[in-house]
Amino acid sequence: MTTDADVESVTDVLGEPYLAETIPLPPDDEGEVVATLVRRTTAGPSTKAVLHLHGFADYFFQTGYADWWTERGYDFYALDLRKHGRSLRPHQTPNYITDLRDYYPEIDEAWARVTERDGHTEVVISGHSTGALEIALWADDRRPAELAAAVMNSPWLDLQGSPLVRLVGTPIVKQLGAYQPMREIKRHVTGFYTRSLHLDHEGEWDFNLLWKPVQSFTIYAGWLRAVREGHARLHRGLTLPCPVLVLSSGRSTLPAEMGEDVHGTDIVLDVAQIRRWATALGPHVTYVAIEGARHDVVLSREEPRARVYDAISTWMTAWVDPPKRSLL
Repeated sequence: MTTDADVESVTDVLGEPYLAETIPLPPDDEGEVVATLVRRTTAGPSTKAVLHLHGFADYFFQTGYADWWTERGYDFYALDLRKHGRSLRPHQTPNYITDLRDYYPEIDEAWARVTERDGHTEVVISGHSTGALEIALWADDRRPAELAAAVMNSPWLDLQGSPLVRLVGTPIVKQLGAYQPMREIKRHVTGFYTRSLHLDHEGEWDFNLLWKPVQSFTIYAGWLRAVREGHARLHRGLTLPCPVLVLSSGRSTLPAEMGEDVHGTDIVLDVAQIRRWATALGPHVTYVAIEGARHDVVLSREEPRARVYDAISTWMTAWVDPPKRSLL
């Protein structure tokens, strides 16, 4: 739906019909902080909307996903969180926070714009990877009346690695994160995932490699501690008051070179952990594994991507938007 608030927005970097508005936030110890709300509306007025959150070292550019929702009558909103994508400023440490609740102010502001300002009464939350964890925790805490459903795309629900790694590593991360939050956590990044997506390499998608770099961004102890505290909250059990759809690839691999596994499996997260913890999101969860999908399932190759949208459509029809019965 188009509102008077459009005058506060500008054409987004994606071009028409996407609009973007900057959300000013209180400064932190690095200075100015903003978030960015991107919007694409349907052809006519709608009281239904989607609010989407991206993952780590990521931002919103998945226009096919927005197209799919708007074609079904949902206005689409995507929030670039502080220090990510459109919201990243030169003086900031990319993607860095020390508590996932630090994101609540911009999610609150975005929600108010979607509901109170723009008049949407049924809102689907959507999240990818770390963004799915963040918006799930927010929704469990806030429980807004307009929350209609949740679609979680490869949500990050636990730390990768063996049980021993998680058992031994988590206390170390918590100690480092508390006392040396800017301590770099060393890791090996192949760059295969981003290369599998970007059209300059082996993919079909065009996105800003400064905002979603091939080698990702540095991970710091304070950030990882925040994520592990979020995982702990999830593992104790959330009770999201709406139907939840969890999507993932059919399997995970750790390829040593570019090849079919890079393009047809999750090479970022462990899908076994997604399956294990999916029901911790709430009492009404549907889990669907998509064989051949990538980590971001809506950026999969054409055939598995079509099955992703079929799965969302089937689930929406069953639990969120049932067909209207004829009175005849």
